[in-house]
Amino acid sequence: MILLTGATGFVGEQVLKELLDRSLECTIVCRNSDKIKSIHKKRIKNIIISKNIFTESKEWWLDNLKDIDIVIHIAWFVEPGEYLESEKNLECLIGSLNLAQAAKERKVLKFVGIGTCFEYDFNESKIDINRKLNPQNLYAACKVALFNILSETFKNKLDFLWCRLFYLYGDGENKKRFYPYLKDKMINSEIADLSDGSQIRDFLDVKAAAKIIVNAVLGNNLGPFNVCSGKEISLKDFAYLVADKHGSRELLNFGARPNNALDPAYVVGISTDIIN
Repeated sequence: MILLTGATGFVGEQVLKELLDRSLECTIVCRNSDKIKSIHKKRIKNIIISKNIFTESKEWWLDNLKDIDIVIHIAWFVEPGEYLESEKNLECLIGSLNLAQAAKERKVLKFVGIGTCFEYDFNESKIDINRKLNPQNLYAACKVALFNILSETFKNKLDFLWCRLFYLYGDGENKKRFYPYLKDKMINSEIADLSDGSQIRDFLDVKAAAKIIVNAVLGNNLGPFNVCSGKEISLKDFAYLVADKHGSRELLNFGARPNNALDPAYVVGISTDIIN
């Protein structure tokens, strides 16, 4: 049995679909079961409701981890424009530790956490899993802290996989983010005000990312794991792709917004191989 948190979110929904499509038994923890698509709901083994999983105690988790073999912990506070420096990251960190302690006591076989490429030090070369960690915001710092603590907590106790996500996009993405903003502007024939588009990124469709995550979970992958395409593309060229599919390049207004001084110029990963 697999327990999944964050199943109604951008990444979690696709991971849930991938698990269910493989006929795997799933328990999910969520705030509101109404957010679960009906096509998925009827195939979920068990739905646990919590107003806030990050304020639940270790004892609460112990009660809900009975008969669970694998935990996939995706839930976190990721509101665009807020999450990077929000103190809610501290709540997510503490709550995740309660879940992890309960998983250890319940002798869960494998614990899977979700990290971020923002954990890494950016130096304009492709990033493999051995790159030095150098978080530059509270979100990434809390992710690094959780990774380090769980690496020690689970050592010789249970299998631990840490999936670091790069630039995911696609269905279910928050409308405040780059891809939905572009797509909506193109569909509505409106001007999209952008930076100069020179930044290089590693974009990956969230559906492809979900397949990679599930393959890694079911395989023998342990420790840090990059979930990325391994391909570099400028924001300008990515915008052209979206415009060509949904609108017109004439609607792309490059240079209308200043480049963010804190935004790294180059973030591209080296994909981690799946170990079956």
